[in-house]
Amino acid sequence: MPSRAHLIRSAIHGLCLALTLAGAPVFAQNGDKPSGPAPAIAIGADLASQAGTTRLTLTLSRAVEARGFVMERPDRVVIDLPEVNFQLESGTGRRREGVVQSFRYGLFAPGRSRVVIDLAAPATIGRIETVTRAKDGAVLLTIPLQRVEREAFRKAAAAADPAPAQARSAPPEPADQRPLIMVDAGHGGTDPGAIAVGGVFEKDIVFGYAQALVEKLEASGRYRVRMTRDRDVFVPLADRVRLAREAKADLFVSIHADSISAAPQVRGATIYTNAEKATDVESARLAERENKADAAAGADTAEAPPDIADILQELTLRETRGFSSGFARTLMGQLAPVMEMSSKPHREARFMVLRSPDVPSVLVELGYLSSKRDLEMLQSPEWRAGVTGSMAKAIDQFFGNRATLKPATITRRSAAVAPVLP
Repeated sequence: MPSRAHLIRSAIHGLCLALTLAGAPVFAQNGDKPSGPAPAIAIGADLASQAGTTRLTLTLSRAVEARGFVMERPDRVVIDLPEVNFQLESGTGRRREGVVQSFRYGLFAPGRSRVVIDLAAPATIGRIETVTRAKDGAVLLTIPLQRVEREAFRKAAAAADPAPAQARSAPPEPADQRPLIMVDAGHGGTDPGAIAVGGVFEKDIVFGYAQALVEKLEASGRYRVRMTRDRDVFVPLADRVRLAREAKADLFVSIHADSISAAPQVRGATIYTNAEKATDVESARLAERENKADAAAGADTAEAPPDIADILQELTLRETRGFSSGFARTLMGQLAPVMEMSSKPHREARFMVLRSPDVPSVLVELGYLSSKRDLEMLQSPEWRAGVTGSMAKAIDQFFGNRATLKPATITRRSAAVAPVLP
């Protein structure tokens, strides 16, 4: 007897095929006008290898255009697609096969999805083929990966043009003197972040906390609030900083949850602020891992040139870092009564996402997915409500004194002419 999950997937698959074959438009929720065809649905992903070639085959509800390229350091294959609704079984992509170490998938930008394949050996992409299966009309998209020598792979990577999508700029705000808070849910889309033993993704946990914090701040009526991502989509690290600067945010709060598989006994929350020199080796390693988020999603991250052109801007940077540390201490004071804190609850490291020279910024590691106790609490709605409530209180306290507002000693410029500090 077919499983319930199989029946659900079959029903979704059949409905989507019916809409596709009939050419029926998909209507918006308000029913006023069609919003265009629904995204293709991926209901299967299979790996097979033979004679030096490994094939990844996606089973889709309809044909889509696929574009692939390879990237080096680390070695990976990137497949860009139009938006696809991935309805794949939990654990898909974690099995090694041939030249494929593992693969991940998700929304990469509005209207675009991406599959990132981590390679176990250098490989290039063969001819991507699309075949319609006669028995049910499903579309099989096959991506062949052919093992090659290092030099051939290096040449293919150098010739590739990833052309990463740019995050959408924040719309202009009407005149409003309330402080603007930018809430950043870490990772997203093709970048899952840390993964717990049971398959729970960091990107999903922290997005729930970000949404809860936004709801509390908006309910107070004291702030304007924005999110760097409002769904499961990948946003490059530099774009998260750019969005905060262009919006002229008064505070940037990035929410994460770490994992140390080799030390499951380690637990507790830590608040990080930016600094050229890390507080300790552990903080430096964490920053290095977080700074690789773009690579995990199949995007390149370029180092930006320094933005300190004169003594006035250098003073602004120092002032911003002072405000960031001040908020970190305030946040620590509010969180300590409601959650376990790490042995060093306030630390510093060189996080790319905290590099805005004129927006006070902190990164909050809520706990460790590798800790059974932390994971249990992180998944508790009651605990999430208490933690985000304390975070909102810390923000109220920070802005209770107008002297703590962001530095205003320099005129803000667009990110195009004012690169983010390295």
